[in-house]
Amino acid sequence: MNKTETTQSQLLVVGVDGGGSKTLALVADTQGKILGRGIGGPSNYQVVGQEAACAAIATAIRGARAQVPGELSALCLGIAGAGRVSDRTVFQAWAETRYPGIPVVVVHDGQLALAAGTPEGWGIAVLCGTGSLVYGQDPQGRPARAGGWGYLLGDEGSGYAIGLAALRAVAHAADGRGPATALTQAILTHCSLDKPQDLITHVYRPPLPRTEIAGLTEIVADIAARGDQVAKELLRAAGEELARAARAVAAQLALPQPLPCALAGSVILHAATVLQSFQQAATVQGLSLSPLTPVPEPAWGAVQLARQLIKTR
Repeated sequence: MNKTETTQSQLLVVGVDGGGSKTLALVADTQGKILGRGIGGPSNYQVVGQEAACAAIATAIRGARAQVPGELSALCLGIAGAGRVSDRTVFQAWAETRYPGIPVVVVHDGQLALAAGTPEGWGIAVLCGTGSLVYGQDPQGRPARAGGWGYLLGDEGSGYAIGLAALRAVAHAADGRGPATALTQAILTHCSLDKPQDLITHVYRPPLPRTEIAGLTEIVADIAARGDQVAKELLRAAGEELARAARAVAAQLALPQPLPCALAGSVILHAATVLQSFQQAATVQGLSLSPLTPVPEPAWGAVQLARQLIKTR
């Protein structure tokens, strides 16, 4: 190996996926080969604040780079909750101060999934975990989005929306306003409660974290798999909501079809009924989604975006 090859092998890029539950940093060579990984705490600064978010990102990057010697040549931060330019500016300034002289790009989580899961970088990305968002770009790079309004204004189809709907289904069944459902006993057992009315104290004092409500999606999926019609309907409705958002983004951008589609987030990746409903509803709404690509690790998209910084220098 000559001197030039040695120097090139030591150039590193780092891609970061900063989410509401954890932060993952991947360090790679300039060809995109993953060389190290680091984990930090949550970095959705709308939830944890700027100081904690930046500390989590620094911890993840430090952990990833500790495994691999080399010179950092580019950095991409993908941050949940950083959908506005003003949000991203906060992290851009922090990164440029902490890593002086290094090209940095800050994007939101939808851009990571799109970069990781669409062959040519255009199409739509459907994100559905605790929250939900559909993000798209046309072949010229023009962006659009639907959803991502947060748990009070939106997040339809998300794990939180499914979990909240399940709690309401239990309340309706207890009142006689809705059909009986096996969700009642399953959720009471999960929460160590005796009767549906005990959910009032459990939910409101103190309020349940959004992640805990979203976690009820696993129970809904299990009960649906056993044939419970109420649980099945909750998952079917979630898939339809995601398809509506996908259709809205495709219409905003007048995207050609077949339409590349990336899928990211625990609900869309692991709740088979939600994915099936999404695909069926998308077809009914006139969308031809192909290829349909699961993205289990959106941080890979951050690595690709970091590599693009090097190519454009």
